[in-house]
Amino acid sequence: MAIPYVINIQKYSLHDGDGIRTTIFFKGCLLNCWWCHNPESQRYTPELLFNYERCKGCKECEKICPEHVIKVKENVAKTERENCILCETCLDYCVNEAREIVGKQYPIEELLKEIDKDKMFYEESGGGVTLSGGEIMTQDIGYLIELLKKIKKRGYHVTIDTCGYAPQKNYEALIDYVDTFLYDIKTMDNEVHKKYMGKGNELILSNLKYLSECGKNIYIRIPLIGGVNSSEESIEAIVKFLKDSVQVKKINLLPYHKAGTNKYEKLDLNYLGEDFVTPSQEELEKYLDIFRKNGFSDVKIGG
Repeated sequence: MAIPYVINIQKYSLHDGDGIRTTIFFKGCLLNCWWCHNPESQRYTPELLFNYERCKGCKECEKICPEHVIKVKENVAKTERENCILCETCLDYCVNEAREIVGKQYPIEELLKEIDKDKMFYEESGGGVTLSGGEIMTQDIGYLIELLKKIKKRGYHVTIDTCGYAPQKNYEALIDYVDTFLYDIKTMDNEVHKKYMGKGNELILSNLKYLSECGKNIYIRIPLIGGVNSSEESIEAIVKFLKDSVQVKKINLLPYHKAGTNKYEKLDLNYLGEDFVTPSQEELEKYLDIFRKNGFSDVKIGG
């Protein structure tokens, strides 16, 4: 059983399911969405986050690096990422705290201790535990089954936040331990999906149909990105698919924002979504109205 990496455990979360929740963000996803707000969640292994603004070029990291992969040039430290072994030696010598390793393994009992700390909030608010990512459904299934069994034994409500791009057998293995699925739909256009997400949408739509056929509680989340899928035509295509194929409890329309784009620089990555725009309030209200006119009563803007 492989222990997956976690990038964050968010307490008192109000936007990842019902009530007050503890949301655990696992590292690793098979999609590569251009607007991803958490690019550090895409790879399945730990990574270095480096804050260039904090670096003062003191050269302490360069001096201490056992692999000699850090060089200070023009008063800024540069790390040869392909040769860095993430030994964390440099972290202790960075007086400006510019360096961070993201991704920590949590044995199940250690993770349960964190979850149990918020038991009182779950009981009082009707909340529980949300497993998110990255993509939770592509993590080690043996680990997830054992974790979910122990969470359910405690009586906690379980929500899984998924993009849907994972083998159906993984959903089959976990389905009995999950109360609610937060499920992303980004576009019905397969070619657009391939371009901006890196993979087609056939598997995503197939898994969503499967969960619906099993009678699971499904909340649909639709990120709306101007320049990609924020159009009347795109919304109407999603509406038709949901009406014809899926039983949905709630729908959230999530307007694009640029929060998290600064992480790309910290990972030495290029952000591909510079030309994306946030839909206007008028557009959002129009999309809201399209869903309501088609019989979807529990639909709102925001998470």
